[in-house]
Parts: sequence; C-alpha cells; structure tokens
Amino acid sequence: MKIICSKNLLFEGLSLVAKAASSRATQPILECCLLVADDGGLSITASDLEMSIKTGPIEAEIVEGGLVALDHKVFMDIVRGLPGSTVEITVDDKNLTVIRSAQSEFKILGMNPEDFPELPEVAKNRGYKIASNELKNMIRQTVFSVATDNSKPVLCGQLLDIRGDNLQMVSVDGFRISLRKWVLDSDVGDEIKIVVPGKTMDEISKILPTDADINIGFYFTDKHILFDLNNCIVVSRLLEGEFINYENMFTTEVTTLVTVARSEILESINRATLISKDSKKNPVKLKIADSRIAISCNTEMGTSYEEFAVMQDGPDLEIAFNPKYLTDVFKVLDAEKVTISFTSSLSPCIIKVEGSEDFKYLVLPLRLRN
Repeated sequence: MKIICSKNLLFEGLSLVAKAASSRATQPILECCLLVADDGGLSITASDLEMSIKTGPIEAEIVEGGLVALDHKVFMDIVRGLPGSTVEITVDDKNLTVIRSAQSEFKILGMNPEDFPELPEVAKNRGYKIASNELKNMIRQTVFSVATDNSKPVLCGQLLDIRGDNLQMVSVDGFRISLRKWVLDSDVGDEIKIVVPGKTMDEISKILPTDADINIGFYFTDKHILFDLNNCIVVSRLLEGEFINYENMFTTEVTTLVTVARSEILESINRATLISKDSKKNPVKLKIADSRIAISCNTEMGTSYEEFAVMQDGPDLEIAFNPKYLTDVFKVLDAEKVTISFTSSLSPCIIKVEGSEDFKYLVLPLRLRN
C-alpha cells in the first residue's frame, strides 16, 4: 500500500473516528484504526464493538491499494506533529508502515488488518431522514437524562419511538424523563421502538453539522442502527430490554401551573446553589405564592433567597428539587417562556415550552425538610 494525501484531511479523518477507538481495549486490535486505500479513495474506520465509525472517502493519491491497522493514538499523534502539508504512507507485506512528511520519517509496525472487526451490515431499505440541525437539537435536549447506572442497561440509551411520521426521542434515568417530538418527512407506516446507547447518540451530536439543508439518514435492523452523516457513517448496536412506559408518567392532572421566563429561573437557581457543594444533599426549595416564586437554598455554609414574579394559576405550593435536574432542562431549551405543572409537593413536576407539546420534561421532587 502506498498513498499520498493532505495532512489536514488525514488528521480530520482520524479525529472523526477517534471516539470509537478504545484506548483501554481488552483486544489490542480495538485500539487500532483501519486504513483502506482503493479506487474509491482512502477511508478510516475505528470500532469498540459497540460503536463503529467509518469516514467517507478521503481525497488521496492511491499509488498502490491496500489496507493496514495502526494504533490509533500513536498514528494520530504522529500525523498531528508532522511538519509538512502532505503525508506519504507506505505499507509492506509485513505491515511495517513508513510515514513521511517533509524532512520527517516514522516507522511503526501495524497489525494484521484481517483481525479488525467487520462493520455490521445494515441495509438502507428500512429507515428515515431528518435535518441535521434538528437531530442535533433533539439529542442535545434529551441525552443529559440517559441513565449512567448499569443496573437496568436499557435505560443507558435513548428510545427512538416512531409511529408513522412521528418521532419521539426519550431518555430516562429514574429521577427524570426527557421527551422530544418531531415530524419526519417520510412515513413508512411502521411502529418502531429501538434503544440506541447514549454514548453513540452523544458522539453523533458532536459530529453532526448545524445545517438545516443537510439531511441525515438512519437505518436499522433488529440488532443495529446506521447513521449516514454524509462525511461518515456510524454503526451502533441496539440495547435490548423493555423500555419503561414513559407516556403514562406524563399526567394531565394539574393543580398549580406556573409560566416563567426560562433564563430568569435558570439564573436564579444557579445563584441559589453557589453556597452548595452537593446538590443531592442541598436541594433548592421553590415556594409559589401570590404570583411570585421564591427560590431558596439552605446549607452548612449559609442560606440564599431570591424571588421574582411569575404567572400562577392554582393554589400556592412549596416543593424541593435537586437543582441540577432543573437546570439541565432549562439550559437546553431555546424558547424563553416555559410552563411548570405541579400536582403536589411530593409529585413530579412537568416542564414544557409554552404552547408546545414537542418538549416535555418530568422531574421528581425531593422531600421537604422542616
């Protein structure tokens, strides 16, 4: 194998697949990236067996086709430090790889490319398309409440609940539920529920361009999902198990409804927690009365108190929350007006964008201390 390509394009490709290359893998081959040079150009693939990322064709002069598996971190560090604007890579039949750029030359021993795991096959005959910016926003506005506790592995992923042309993206961690809706351009008539690992979704959101004109395709089998991101593809295994019946959690019963400026309540909670080192031990208390909301926090270091006007419909109420669970929601919403529905001081609250059912968040309260 012998290729000549741009250092910048090569480094971009290596950066793109970096999150799928494990640095603490039990199998050394999983610490490698696979370089394939053929008539279509140069491609780079990395895989940790749960998620695989493969670049689209990277522009290169293919002097001689071939493939090699190289330690991803070592190879990326070498490319990053090369002095020239172009890179020449030569690989012999024993996988000895010579990397040249300007006056620099490195020789590293690659691994047998035949040992590199094959990408799962996912045909593109069962799938959907969505605007890149919208998918990026949907992930950003829900992925923060994916469970990190492996006691119920299915909750470590995001549910894609598709009914006709309606997509609902849901994440649950046992203390809160995040739900985001979107109407897809196509309707294949199926009802589909698949759970994608949160790590995969988080990495996809980082790769996705913020461009409404770019459509992203996602396709799936019973075991895997493939995201076609134009400049690369991401293939991930799906999580198995029964996802919770989240829709029944969003009660329509409302005792007290508050309409508030998102930025105002976010900033107020952030200020209240400045005296707290542990949000689990030091909740914030919300006291709603006379169309005002008072936000307070009481810790060993001291106390904080702040109040401001809101629109209130219903009786007065006092309730306490882990402040992070509230600020996580308010940080990801773009609309300025939000509604918060309460039924009692011990029941979950439901946060929505005013006038919309496309954003729903359920947050469990903490028991008020006397």
